[in-house]
Amino acid sequence: MAIQTLDSSNTKYDLLSLGECMIRLSPGGHGRLEYAQNLEVWAGGGEYNVAYAVTRLGLRGGFVSKLPDNPVARILINHARAVGLDTSNIIMEKYDGIGRAGRVGLNFTEVGTGVRASVTMYDRGQSAISLADSSEFDYKDIFENQKTRWLHTGGIMSALSPQCAKIVNEAAAAAHANATVVSYDLNFRSKLWSSEDAIAANTKIAPHVDVLIGNEEDFQKALGFEVEGVDEDLKELPIESFKRMVEQVVETYPNIKVVCTTLREVKSGLINNWSGILWHEGSFYESNRFEDLEIEDRVGGGDGFSSGVAYGFLNNMEPQEIANFSAAHGALLQSTGGDTSQITLEEVEHVAKGGSARIKR
Repeated sequence: MAIQTLDSSNTKYDLLSLGECMIRLSPGGHGRLEYAQNLEVWAGGGEYNVAYAVTRLGLRGGFVSKLPDNPVARILINHARAVGLDTSNIIMEKYDGIGRAGRVGLNFTEVGTGVRASVTMYDRGQSAISLADSSEFDYKDIFENQKTRWLHTGGIMSALSPQCAKIVNEAAAAAHANATVVSYDLNFRSKLWSSEDAIAANTKIAPHVDVLIGNEEDFQKALGFEVEGVDEDLKELPIESFKRMVEQVVETYPNIKVVCTTLREVKSGLINNWSGILWHEGSFYESNRFEDLEIEDRVGGGDGFSSGVAYGFLNNMEPQEIANFSAAHGALLQSTGGDTSQITLEEVEHVAKGGSARIKR
């Protein structure tokens, strides 16, 4: 079954994302946190990154979340508004002055190099969205009155608390009931929840999903599907085994119309092989492959791919074109620092069509 989206003339948004946005603090370059005298400030968060990227590419994006009304949260709001990302569906609550009742989540990230991997340390407990209740969100207004063509959310939001998993499930159900396409990035994070808890939550959410995104680890640990031939360290992905697993997923959840994932082979902290694969209407489409991709900062690459998938379907691209576009956007996003996209539509189209990095004068 093909993806069908609502007409843009009858909707306020092309895409809404539901999730947590955070402040990322990183040493400059490839420095270590314990020796840092200064930290760079970046805005980010899996779902936030997708909404930000599609807005930068020219779509009408919006973000749904909850934040404390303080200057740290304003960094995130200002960053969103700089590209035109709508923030009117972010609940702003009075800050208690200490962050006990709700705060902005932080993550501290070291950008790896050589044989040293990138590392993220979370400081996101008691964040405002993790303490939110589903009754605070007016799904009828968002999906029936405002209307959006696409809702993107994922396993990071669901993992924050049982209430967040309920929020995601109810939002996905409301969106699906109003003909909004729902994409869900499994995005398993072992620091946030166990595999058992992830599977229990995601099996409730999956029946409301149209586009399912995840790598082999995500499908195994967040949805309970095994990929044959994958070693314990998940160093290599047998493509044919992944394809067989996808066929099991769509048989179990016939509502799912698209399944996609990035394919990353890590040669070093700064050199990866990169590509993507997309299943749609019974066929698989493999993207252009970026051999020995030089990376400035890998964080957000998968969100770049996910935003490319949404952008492609919302603009009626063919599946192979979407696969190439999404992989190109993810590759380009990793050429800059920070989590959110600094990439233009012209750059993505150029690379997706096989264009080189030859200097433009």
